[in-house]
Amino acid sequence: QVQLVESGGGLVQVGGSLRLSCQASGPTFSSYSIGWFRQAPGKDREFVAVIQWSGLVKRYADSVKGRFTVSRDSAKKTAYLQMNSLKAEDTAVYYCAAEFQRFTSKPDDYDSWGQGTQVTVSS
Repeated sequence: QVQLVESGGGLVQVGGSLRLSCQASGPTFSSYSIGWFRQAPGKDREFVAVIQWSGLVKRYADSVKGRFTVSRDSAKKTAYLQMNSLKAEDTAVYYCAAEFQRFTSKPDDYDSWGQGTQVTVSS
C-alpha cells in the first residue's frame, strides 16, 4: 500500500496561487490514480481533482475548473495540485489519496490518504 505526505499549504491572499505536493512512497506509484480532496470546517470532504495512473486522464470539480491543475511526476513519485486565482471559499484542509488502477472521484473509493495540508485564502 502506498503512503502519502502532502505539503505546500499555507496562507495566501485572494487571487494568489499555491502548489500542493503529494509525495508517495512504495514501488508502484505509477499504478495508482491520485485524487485531491478538501474539507472545510463543518463540511463534508469534497472532490477537487483526480489524475489517472497514466497521467493522461484528469477530472476536476466544477468549482475549480480553469483555476486548478493536477499533474504527476512518476519518476519523483509525486503528484501536484497547482491552484491559481484562489478564492476565500477554497479555504480548507487539502488531502491527496491513492487508489490502485481505478479512476474515481468518490472519496470512499480511496484506500490510502495523506495527513492533509491547510490552505487558507484571506480576503
